[in-house]
Amino acid sequence: MTSPNLPSPQLQTLKAEFFRALAHPIRIRLLEVLVADGGTSVQDLQRALQLEQPIVSQQLARLRASGIVVAKKRGSTTEYSVADPMLKDLLRFAKAILNRRLVGVQSLLRELDHQAPKRAAARRSA
Repeated sequence: MTSPNLPSPQLQTLKAEFFRALAHPIRIRLLEVLVADGGTSVQDLQRALQLEQPIVSQQLARLRASGIVVAKKRGSTTEYSVADPMLKDLLRFAKAILNRRLVGVQSLLRELDHQAPKRAAARRSA
């Protein structure tokens, strides 16, 4: 029996599949360009990311299969865009979360940096 406060296993699986589809650095970069530029061709994405066409096409196919990206024919080219404009918010929130984590790491690095001279001085005097 499923608790009323927990999502069903099917919904949890759907969420996991969504995040798995995002779980690749090139796919994230593609989404960032698509969110910023709107509809974009494979050639434009290649130029923006400096990647070869097969790599861009393969990653776009994965995003399309997951329903994250849609494709529309415009004459002889295919234009790709995000399926849901809320992906822009998702990327923005992810950036904010990572920024907070990195700020914490930076403060730890500064602390380590300040401790290093003290330890070196203590070793020299010993």
